Amino acid sequence: MEIVEFQPAHAAAFKALNEAWIGKYFTVEPKDREVLEDPVGKIIARGGKIFMALQDGRAVGCAALIAMADGGYEVAKMTVSEELRGTGLGKQLMQACIDAGRALGAPRLYLETNSSLAPAIGLYRAMGFRHLDPVASDYARADVFMERPLP
Repeated sequence: MEIVEFQPAHAAAFKALNEAWIGKYFTVEPKDREVLEDPVGKIIARGGKIFMALQDGRAVGCAALIAMADGGYEVAKMTVSEELRGTGLGKQLMQACIDAGRALGAPRLYLETNSSLAPAIGLYRAMGFRHLDPVASDYARADVFMERPLP
């Protein structure tokens, strides 16, 4: 298993991995489509990063850091293939995000999720994220808001 930085050749896998998990639990929303159709333009060109988890050259997970106006980064579009959930791959992807955020000089990482995704919320807590009060979101499914300061 290796975590690598996104290359344009990963675009289809990034989209497929995210559509699979979102579609299983929720509805793929307009904001999802906007980002998944153009990850280079919507994430990387705006100062963000995408990490891909590869197993024998096949994409099996991903996570994105989207630059925020306050200098922080939103952790978004994070998922692991169904067959590899519970293996620690999500933790590896989140650690890549934390390390990148620090390297970029970000004051914090932020994320939005849904209260029905208990394993994900458990991971975020274990990785140092704390709950925030609710805010307006581009996603109807978002009802949990968290951040992790990056000292």
